[in-house]
Amino acid sequence: MELDIQITRLAELGLPLAAGRTIDDLLYSLPRDLFERRPYELLLSVLGVEVEREPWGRWFCDRAWSFDTECVHGPGAYVGIARQLCRIAGRPDAFTDVQDHVDLESRKAWIEYTVDGRRQRWTAEVHDDWADTLLVSYLMDDLEQGGHRFWTRDNGQIMNLYFLDDAAAHAISRLLTDGRPLVPVLPR
Repeated sequence: MELDIQITRLAELGLPLAAGRTIDDLLYSLPRDLFERRPYELLLSVLGVEVEREPWGRWFCDRAWSFDTECVHGPGAYVGIARQLCRIAGRPDAFTDVQDHVDLESRKAWIEYTVDGRRQRWTAEVHDDWADTLLVSYLMDDLEQGGHRFWTRDNGQIMNLYFLDDAAAHAISRLLTDGRPLVPVLPR
């Protein structure tokens, strides 16, 4: 299936390329035939990463993130996770006064922030440099609204996250042929 068709269909379902991103940006890292041999599967993974050329710091899609859960190396790690979740939820300023503490040696970590006028503080379990996914689910719960929620695909260490409504997530799952549908991170 042509890459252009895949991009158009995913955009219709709520996962458009971010403003200024092009097929040429996608093809800078991977050849077209890889995208077209595995329709939607590879594209869905790539939507959650940064463009691999200058200018740096540009995400392919504002509603997707390829979250490497082995990312807690020290202070600021949970703040970074929170910022990414806010970005893909389309609520970049949802969390204010965000701060964290990560001390792998003493096995102590926490994040604190204000959301919707409430101050939240969550303690993280420390398992080497792996993110506490229960804590991450609390952050997600504070961001889900308006019929949209976080969806993922099983991919081992990398958690491909998408912020979609139920109908779009189910429609995307029907496009996939590898037996790995999108599933809600927080079942309702």
